Amino acid sequence: ETTRKKRTSLAVAHMKARSNTEERVSAYSYREGEGGASGSFSVGAMPGSQCGQPKGNKLFPELMKAAFALEIALYPDREPSSTIAVNRNAQFRPHVDNGAGAGQSTSLIVALGTFTGGELMVEGEKKCIRYTPLQFNGWTQRHWTLPFRGERYSLVWFTPKGCEGIRGIDLCA
Repeated sequence: ETTRKKRTSLAVAHMKARSNTEERVSAYSYREGEGGASGSFSVGAMPGSQCGQPKGNKLFPELMKAAFALEIALYPDREPSSTIAVNRNAQFRPHVDNGAGAGQSTSLIVALGTFTGGELMVEGEKKCIRYTPLQFNGWTQRHWTLPFRGERYSLVWFTPKGCEGIRGIDLCA
């Protein structure tokens, strides 16, 4: 009886969460895409306390090293970024970047995975970023993710204001 009640209340809570249409105010708000659970984390350096390191550095050191190496392979002439946002199945709403590191550098983004749709809209222009990197100014250009089906990851390289001169690749063990 107790187990059935727990399952029912969990199912009710899940349905309420899925049907929540309340407008969120954060520029980083996202809704789950069609590929299952979604989430985001950062690796590299973040502003504050002499550019502290996110928890992702210790949790995913191999991913961090490979992702910073990928940036250099994709754009060898680009100043290496200090930070990477790693997103899984996140469908971002229209926004310009803000928050910690406001005034960041030009962003570099690429999407990976087995999905359809999920293009990046930048100032109303559709950009295919599936295995196709794109540089844009997320601080000044309004951007968002179009709906998608499947499993979609995106990597976003940038350097927040206050972390200039810190190369994420140099933080890798």
